[in-house]
Amino acid sequence: MKRLLLFAMVCASISFVSAQKKFDKVAKVTSSEIRWWGYKVVKTEASSHSGTVKLKSGKFNFDHTVLVDGEFVIDMRSMMAGDVSDEDQIKLTDDLKSTNFFEVKKFPVAKFHLTKIIPLANSEYNSTVYGDLTLKGVRKTISFPANVYVTQFTTSIESAKFSLNRRDFKVFYQSSLKDYFIKNEMDIQFKVSTQMLDNENRIPVKKKK
Repeated sequence: MKRLLLFAMVCASISFVSAQKKFDKVAKVTSSEIRWWGYKVVKTEASSHSGTVKLKSGKFNFDHTVLVDGEFVIDMRSMMAGDVSDEDQIKLTDDLKSTNFFEVKKFPVAKFHLTKIIPLANSEYNSTVYGDLTLKGVRKTISFPANVYVTQFTTSIESAKFSLNRRDFKVFYQSSLKDYFIKNEMDIQFKVSTQMLDNENRIPVKKKK
């Protein structure tokens, strides 16, 4: 029994040390742009909306010069509709922030934890990015194509326009027929970088050995 207890304590200590590991380098995001699109079931220009949301903070963690992961916090309170007139913009933006959709008072931030990047060959985008998105308290693993460039500790990610199912994250009108007229797919596209990279210094991320 004593041996079993000692073994458990050692395992717990190892786990704690691993959790407390400090990365050799943390590169903070200095430039970002996030855009979103939403659609009605009958998709027309008049029934489609787009806008922006701001990144609150972001960073890439490195082990020596190898990119390990990334952590990003999105300020949901900054969400803005950008394709309508001033009066309609305020109305639509307030609706998106309300309990009808994103409930930003209760869930002021969303988080994305980048966990893995798989290089792609012969594709419009050089990588597939994997990570965990937490939105309205719901965490889902997602993936999307992107152009990823890493030079030393300088990192840039430019995603393709990719879709999320809003119902996976409980983003819908509560008990309302209005929800049936809105497509479940919402599109996202973003750019983040630690600093601007010129074309000569943009190196695609390499596969880990």
